Amino acid sequence: MMLKEQQQRIKALAKNGVDVLIIGAGINGAGLYRDLCEQGVTCLIVDKSDFGSGTSAAPSRLIHGGLKYLETGEFSLVAQSTYERNLLLRNAPHCVEPLETVIPIFSWAKGIGPALKTLFGWKATARSRGALLIKTGLMLYDFYGAKARVMPRHAMWSRAQALREIPSFTPRIVAAGTYYDAKISRPERLVWELIKDGFTAQPLSAAMNYTAIMDTKNGAVSFTGTDGFAFTVKPKIVVNAAGPWIDAVNAKLGAPSKLIGGTKGSHIILHHPQLLAELNGRMIYFEADDGRILLAYPYEGHVLVGSTDQKADDPDNVKCEDWEIDYFIASLRSLLPALDFTHEQILYAYSGIRPLPASDAKSVGLISRDHSSPAIEPDGTRSFPIISLVGGKWTTFRGFAEEVADALLKRLSRLRVVSTASLAIGGGRDFVVGKADAQNARYGSTAKEISKTGEALQDASSYLLSEFEWIARNEMVQSLSDLVLRRTVFGLGGEVSLRDLESVADVAVCELGWSKARRASELKSALEILTVKHRVRLLPSASPKPKSKMIRST
Repeated sequence: MMLKEQQQRIKALAKNGVDVLIIGAGINGAGLYRDLCEQGVTCLIVDKSDFGSGTSAAPSRLIHGGLKYLETGEFSLVAQSTYERNLLLRNAPHCVEPLETVIPIFSWAKGIGPALKTLFGWKATARSRGALLIKTGLMLYDFYGAKARVMPRHAMWSRAQALREIPSFTPRIVAAGTYYDAKISRPERLVWELIKDGFTAQPLSAAMNYTAIMDTKNGAVSFTGTDGFAFTVKPKIVVNAAGPWIDAVNAKLGAPSKLIGGTKGSHIILHHPQLLAELNGRMIYFEADDGRILLAYPYEGHVLVGSTDQKADDPDNVKCEDWEIDYFIASLRSLLPALDFTHEQILYAYSGIRPLPASDAKSVGLISRDHSSPAIEPDGTRSFPIISLVGGKWTTFRGFAEEVADALLKRLSRLRVVSTASLAIGGGRDFVVGKADAQNARYGSTAKEISKTGEALQDASSYLLSEFEWIARNEMVQSLSDLVLRRTVFGLGGEVSLRDLESVADVAVCELGWSKARRASELKSALEILTVKHRVRLLPSASPKPKSKMIRST
């Protein structure tokens, strides 16, 4: 069992010491962990919850170059983001795929003056971006996306063409621009795959979820897990990759800081077959009536809509609020007046705190999405430096990890031996794009290890119980939510029923040795997370389907 194996590795690190301790197993921490392990560095990564369960589980699920960052003059960030987007399309094709994007345009020349003022430091965002401004922006976007290019350049549509392609557009549009970015279908799973790639590359490294800091004393950091597994390690360097919890973790380490000024972003997933058909695989990237940029695109057979952006500082109790849903629906109705939008179409809602740098900017949209890694040097009995990973975005995690890894290698007097620029991630290795099998689409080449026979879930029938069996045995699952929200996206798919959840819980009983009481507790917790936090409406009970004999995967 992989969990026991990791505990044995941690015991060895506790005895022999560890080069780098990474606290926080979101995308930034996981990316750095993999990079350092590939260089032969001994690393331990821990998270107080599951891998990729915090901010990294709440993005717009886009891998994008940051078109809007051109307005604020962050050209180097756009250049890096488009390059990293292109690399991810190659290195993780099982999770990342091209996404044609349409920008509806409502004027010809508006927004140029405000855009120039913003570019030169005026603290306000542009409004009513017209065709000339968008055309200029798309030309720049093509220019910065030329490095390792894998997708077509932009194009412009006339009003007539835009209404032919998406008939429900408001007749107020005058034109549309199109370009390509990318989407990531299973970000939480990719975090896990990066971590697994790391400890596979360096057998002396280890990873542990559901593990909290208890104490820091004399250069050692103590942890305990929910299962009672406790340990103490003496790291040479500590990396704080806790995202919006960075300041809280630094306080625990005895080095108080004020590095984070997070903003909240919420999203919803709609069941809307008519909109899904009109999108035809494309994203609409549009300006709401208040000037904020929103998006809507196909996700798992439904439509993902996002996102809001407001200052917030409580990552432990963040959820999508009623007013945010009202805002999304009103914005969609304004853009697509021929379509009907209601609360009843919502299948799933989620929210997270972006770990942006502390800022006094009046408009949260002007807070930089770039990253930094400030260091707190050793002090007194704390013999290790603390490197905090501030800011950043999903798209640039590899480049951020490379920058920080190079700095840490210098501190450790080590040299880089492997570049991650062309290194495939997890199921992206030897993955053949376009294979129709559902498991191949979910897990990439990892699907070869999972049995394709056996009993299917009764309601979400595209899932086999053998998938959950294999995952429970091999992917450090410690809760029912790990199985249905992070190692898979079953919980996001709009086909969640109580009887299917019970079937998955039965798998965990069999594979993980859960007691009846643990099964009941996990079911209660998962149901609360799904129905209260994420607004999932469980499918109504139906007549049981005949069960076939379960065939255990090998």
